[in-house]
Amino acid sequence: MKVYNVIFPIWMLLFFPPVIFIALAGNFVIDSLVIIACFFLFKLTNQGLGLKTFYKKSILKVWLFGFLADIIGAGFLFLVLMVGSGLGLPYEIEAGIAYDPFSSPVAVVIIIISMLISSFFIFLFNYKFTFRRLIVEKALRIKVALTIAIVTTPWTFLLPTKWFYNF
Repeated sequence: MKVYNVIFPIWMLLFFPPVIFIALAGNFVIDSLVIIACFFLFKLTNQGLGLKTFYKKSILKVWLFGFLADIIGAGFLFLVLMVGSGLGLPYEIEAGIAYDPFSSPVAVVIIIISMLISSFFIFLFNYKFTFRRLIVEKALRIKVALTIAIVTTPWTFLLPTKWFYNF
């Protein structure tokens, strides 16, 4: 007999100790690399910024807003599971969202929607807050915020939980 409802989906575990510390550290490293790449890719030296200044003034906001956006996307998945369960969402879709996204095309679509929600908020937070004073030129700010949003999308939402549990 297997008790599936006590096994958390991988995307949910990212927000609980001690895994949250690993997720935060991993996000920090990835965000750092993306910020540095954006600096060179979009030639931000032409904006009168040095790499050190750009990095120092943006990394904490990019990192914290990115994690907040991931929480918003995971919250959407959690809400779909809670509300869907009460509305009679088929078990195959619930199981797909929680344990094996690729077992159900509908689950994949729902998870991709949650990833898009996270990406939208990553873009919005960085465009409106993080880079508002650092990158004055709007088109350039859009490019940088969009690049960060795409690269730092919570791709881990697509990882099947069954890869990590023996069931």
